[in-house]
Amino acid sequence: MKKNDVAEEIMKAVGLESKKQSVAVVEAFWDVVVKALSRGEEVKFPGFGVFRVADRAAREGINPKTGEKIHIAASKKAKFRVGKLLKEAVK
Repeated sequence: MKKNDVAEEIMKAVGLESKKQSVAVVEAFWDVVVKALSRGEEVKFPGFGVFRVADRAAREGINPKTGEKIHIAASKKAKFRVGKLLKEAVK
């Protein structure tokens, strides 16, 4: 399912008048999630899951072409932890 498909389903479920409005809702939702994560906040949807930011420590890696050891810098990444209702729905 792509963004436009999700927007169309939301349009039908909520009764929005146009797909354009629904696409705007989907885009606004993602903007809110991205901004919250960029501030280091968690975004929780009980039963669905939690979006959060996780720290990755610096570590040593190996270049697969040369076998040379390389340093991989510390970083942050977005993570999603699945909620109980969603986990049960896809069993």
